Amino acid sequence: MKTLEPKVYIVGAGPGDPELITVKGSNILKNADLVLYTDSLVNDELIATAKPEAEVLQSSGMDLEQQVELMCVAVQAGRSVARVHTGDPAMYGAILEQMVLLKQLGVEYEIIPGVSSVFASAAALGAELTVPELTQTVILTRAEGRTPVPEREKLRDLASHHSTVALFLSATLAKKVVVEFLAAGWSEDTPVAVVQRATWPDQKIVRTTLANLAADLRAAGITMHAMILAGWALDPDLVNRDAHRSKLYDKSFTHGYRKGVKSGE
Repeated sequence: MKTLEPKVYIVGAGPGDPELITVKGSNILKNADLVLYTDSLVNDELIATAKPEAEVLQSSGMDLEQQVELMCVAVQAGRSVARVHTGDPAMYGAILEQMVLLKQLGVEYEIIPGVSSVFASAAALGAELTVPELTQTVILTRAEGRTPVPEREKLRDLASHHSTVALFLSATLAKKVVVEFLAAGWSEDTPVAVVQRATWPDQKIVRTTLANLAADLRAAGITMHAMILAGWALDPDLVNRDAHRSKLYDKSFTHGYRKGVKSGE
């Protein structure tokens, strides 16, 4: 058993599959003295790997100040804390507000990245989100609901780039999403894929188009825990066509590790 430094480790647990935590994150979870986790989103199988003598607490019933107080008291007593978040903490993890208070209280912390649900969803779909000559940009955002977005980040403006768009926390706002994308000039037949609870045993996938997004989500009963991916990179027919090769492995392309060979040589 490894002894951890007495500080707060903000750990990304990955999207759901307990094997999709990083090795470092797993080691911290297995050795922490206090485990505070997002119980509505983090797999209990993963939390069960905490050491038997660890104090394991759920965060869903606590407010920010209660969580920070628990973590601070533990660290000040010489204990290590694993604050376990779903996916990657950097994406809608609400970790900045925790870090602000921890810093004010002089408590050291470290962030351990995790597999984000956006990439778990792409894997479940068998999709590459950046396809040569089709789209080379991915926008990670959410639709505007009760929590506003900055004025320059309205979905309509972001969608105007016509790149791949990944929408977190937006399943209940599908109608609004469609309106904004159409206003940005997207076609109604643009491919959209929705993955609910990516990598969990009850994972659900819905492939649709922009025009049918809201109706198909309603028919599937999807209202939460879902990633919406939109754009032509989500076209399932791409794997049946050999039309979007990269330069990286093109035999005629020269780079630092290989000299390209011209046709006929």
